[in-house]
Amino acid sequence: MKSDSILKENYKKINQLSARCMKAIILLLILGFIYSFFISDIDRALLIILFSISIIIALIPILLINILKWDESRFTKHMVIICICIDMTIMLTMFSSYIFPIMIFPILMASLYYNQTFVLFTSLLVSVSILISDFLSVRYIDYFVGNPFDTYEDIMMGYAVLHIVVVFVLSIAAYFIVQRNSMMINSAIDTAVTMQNNQKGLIYSFSEISESKSKSTGEHIKRVAEYMRIMGRASGFDEEYVDMLATASMMHDIGKLMISEEILDKPERLTDEEYQIMKNHVLYGEALLEKCPGELMHIACILAKEHHERWDGSGYLGMKGEEIAYISRLMAVCDVFDALTSERYYKKGWTLEETFNEIVSLSGKHFDPAVIKLFIQNFDEFKEVHNRIQDKQIY
Repeated sequence: MKSDSILKENYKKINQLSARCMKAIILLLILGFIYSFFISDIDRALLIILFSISIIIALIPILLINILKWDESRFTKHMVIICICIDMTIMLTMFSSYIFPIMIFPILMASLYYNQTFVLFTSLLVSVSILISDFLSVRYIDYFVGNPFDTYEDIMMGYAVLHIVVVFVLSIAAYFIVQRNSMMINSAIDTAVTMQNNQKGLIYSFSEISESKSKSTGEHIKRVAEYMRIMGRASGFDEEYVDMLATASMMHDIGKLMISEEILDKPERLTDEEYQIMKNHVLYGEALLEKCPGELMHIACILAKEHHERWDGSGYLGMKGEEIAYISRLMAVCDVFDALTSERYYKKGWTLEETFNEIVSLSGKHFDPAVIKLFIQNFDEFKEVHNRIQDKQIY
């Protein structure tokens, strides 16, 4: 997992939190409308129009984030604050000093994004909103309540300047809070990335040991990881999960550490008893990984257990069809592709064309037909990886 991936995911969560806040604002607007409809002196038709406009504006961020799925867009946070400030302008215009505390809300929302520049942008926008609302409340003084001033000069000195000073002070406080939180978040992300990289290095080392014990090369696990990356992306997984999938796939044969070299290295055909022992490496792999914490290890455990399962149920454990985890069905294609195309001391590698035809012919038997469709669509990428990552040594 890279730091930008973590930041992107965190940013997505903040946008989703903002959408929930906008829902709360809509609820408050509805309650405010009900209260004002029966208590306020504002014309009821005008009240209905302005509150309706405010609710529609508050719905825009929810539409962008929850419906259009713009929760990863950098534009979204600006739209959230702009919509809040427009609603704030409308409310301040209608009720003036009665709802003065709502000026704080946009700055609090901006603080969620741990971006100092964005806090300053928001404070500027809030200040403009205050000036506009004060102008409108004087210009249309007969329609609104809460404004005791008749001139622009009076309202500027009586309300606007004071309000803008308060906004400035709050913005400075929010600026330094966001700065501190940003430093803490970046430090936590750097630590998480370092731990993830260390974990990947450890995983690769153990995977290489298990492969070398069976006379395979480290390039095998590198290629399989890249094949899984291709299939993960083709399946529509997000990049973070694809990265975990590629890393976890390197441990698919970790259970071979528990198989004796006499069986692993035997040049002749295995006896039925030896073959049964060899098949048990999937259960050994599951046993080694099932108690390891974290999603990455959970994925690795599934792949280690199920990568020899077949769509028709003729695999090592007899699982069939949808009983086999989808990621294991991806793993089966990747593992077989590399096994067939790789040269070993006991065999020559197949050509890419021979391997392609063989795998496609086993659709619905060994492999999930849906996965084979993805394999066909992305075969050029498989070829690129095969040609780029060559075995350095054949035992």
